[in-house]
Amino acid sequence: MARSLLPFFPIALRIQSFEHEGRTASAESGGGKFQRNIDNDAVGPRDARAAAAKTCAWPTSWDSSSISGEREMRRIALLALIAGLFVPVIASQPAHAQATRTWVSGVGDDANPCSRTAPCKTFPGAISKTAAGGEINCLDSGGFGVVTITKAISIYCEGVVGGILAAGSSGVIINAAATDHVVLRGLDIDGFGTGIKGVNILQAASVVIEHCFIRNFNSAGGVGVFVNPLNFNSMLMIRDSVISHNGTAADGAGISINTNGGSSRSLINNTAIHKNFVGVSVQGSANVQINNTNISENLGTGVALTGGAGVRIGRSVIVNNLGAATSGNVLSYLDNQINGNAPDTTPATAGGYH
Repeated sequence: MARSLLPFFPIALRIQSFEHEGRTASAESGGGKFQRNIDNDAVGPRDARAAAAKTCAWPTSWDSSSISGEREMRRIALLALIAGLFVPVIASQPAHAQATRTWVSGVGDDANPCSRTAPCKTFPGAISKTAAGGEINCLDSGGFGVVTITKAISIYCEGVVGGILAAGSSGVIINAAATDHVVLRGLDIDGFGTGIKGVNILQAASVVIEHCFIRNFNSAGGVGVFVNPLNFNSMLMIRDSVISHNGTAADGAGISINTNGGSSRSLINNTAIHKNFVGVSVQGSANVQINNTNISENLGTGVALTGGAGVRIGRSVIVNNLGAATSGNVLSYLDNQINGNAPDTTPATAGGYH
């Protein structure tokens, strides 16, 4: 910056020189002094300035306010010149701020700033321009690409189709900090028959999945929602969603909840879990509550529990599964419908009514 200002210093000094010369000329003109060169009787520089002053009909006397006003104008001009040098430098600095709300559209472009009037094309494009704790919204229906989430974020696509086509891959991978909260709402996540996991939760403080369709994850070990957190007390809520046609073998399921050194607590409410290999599989240090949910027509067990996990079901329908209704120490609030399974089971009483 210092080097870029050097060419303008002579201009500033010249302005000051003009100011000084103007004061000299005015003072000499006011006094009526003419000095000639004694040696050759030629007009010297001061005489020329005085003559020019008279030719221009300068006043013979100057009041202090006129001199002060002219001085102030020159000072302002000089400051404006110097300030102008900084404008290109400031304007050239790139903007790095991330927005708290961004937008995607089926006709967007990831080169855009992801604003409402200039939306992005994909979730990965938008998430890079969204601040932690911010929100991505869908302007219209479209396929917005698989996405990996590494910070607190909400993705809302209600009222439109927020599509994620995940053939041969996972739809949403969540690997955020143990203090981050993630919300997925209004998404249609389709594995197209070869997908691995619809939503793969590796770490987060909490994940909320609402009003989502998660389907067709049928690779080896394919799972609709896979929970395997590293952190303790990771929270999951699935509400008002449909999870179907996931898994083709015993390790495949609509929902699989496990722990990878941590622990998890989950609530599944008002959700349809049907036509998967296993409906809900729970293992490890997991605690799961299932309420007002339809678990039906799965190829294996409706609700399968192993290890020290805990599952309680209430006001739910477990019907027409080709395997057992439940396995392991599943507990019931005694207000469920369990029939048409092979075989039907009678879970022990959960208690909990007060």
